Amino acid sequence: MFRIIVQETDFDVSTETRALAEASKGIGGINTFVGLVRDINDASDVSSLFLEHYPGMTEKQIETILQEAASRWDVQSATVIHRVGELCPGEQIVFVGVASAHRGDAFDACEYIIDYLKTRATFWKKEKSEEGTRWLETRQSDIESADAWTKS
Repeated sequence: MFRIIVQETDFDVSTETRALAEASKGIGGINTFVGLVRDINDASDVSSLFLEHYPGMTEKQIETILQEAASRWDVQSATVIHRVGELCPGEQIVFVGVASAHRGDAFDACEYIIDYLKTRATFWKKEKSEEGTRWLETRQSDIESADAWTKS
């Protein structure tokens, strides 16, 4: 079972983790990742981050990423929640949770999902700092992390 949610409101990690456990049978572990808005980027203090997405298309892209992860590892259930709108430093921006019969599968699938969310899911990010605003591009390090999965 996959849950994909793109929303402006915050999420509760405990509630989402519990929902993964309740949706799964025979699991041995749940691995979660929570991403936060950075307060510094490229040596500039960040005052906010604004995220936009393409409704419908973004969720389809995330669904594809989850299906790919489930084809590689034993994924009983997975949840991706990604926030949009204006967020402040320290706020939660993304939740990825994976339930599996084995911890290794849960860890690997969770890392795979976040690596591909950063590079293949359509989100536009505009950062605000004292220097003004700027649209962010995908970091080379994120591209390299995602590319590493094609070699494993």
